[in-house]
Amino acid sequence: MLIVGIVIVLIVILVIIALWQFNKLRKLKVNVEEGYAQIEVQLARRSDLIPNLVETVKGYAKHEREVFEAVTNARAHVQEAQGVGQTAAADAQLTSAINGVMIVAENYPDLKASTNFLQLQEELTTTENKIAFARQYYNESVRALNTAIVTFPSMLFVGMAGVTKQEFYEVPDASQRIAPNIGFN
Repeated sequence: MLIVGIVIVLIVILVIIALWQFNKLRKLKVNVEEGYAQIEVQLARRSDLIPNLVETVKGYAKHEREVFEAVTNARAHVQEAQGVGQTAAADAQLTSAINGVMIVAENYPDLKASTNFLQLQEELTTTENKIAFARQYYNESVRALNTAIVTFPSMLFVGMAGVTKQEFYEVPDASQRIAPNIGFN
């Protein structure tokens, strides 16, 4: 009778551990999904600001057509991107294109003094900060999930929980790791 009781207690303990590990892995997966969704939200917010920025700068710099086309194309790539790798590459391309617009804006003192441009600049700066925080949260969530997937005892429950290692959000080209220069001080 004592042995049966011990076996039942051990089985209950094992079931509790299994459920705990299963739920831990599922929660980590949800965190990764939430982190990626936040990146997409902030990238969409930045994409929504781009037409206003382009139109404001266009009014002052009508002959800078290539710069505006680069921004428009990069914005379209961000909106079409699927998955972490494509999104990171498109994000880097758009960041580079925004830098081009800001460089053009440097040549127009009246533009830099425009209230509308200054407001857009502030919104863009705020959005860039939110994108950076969203990337950081996503990568921290990926690290936690990937660590759990390869460590004991959670690695025993990976298949049952239906989770897989996730890709970190990385800028593909080291030259594009520089944040856009949005300030005009």
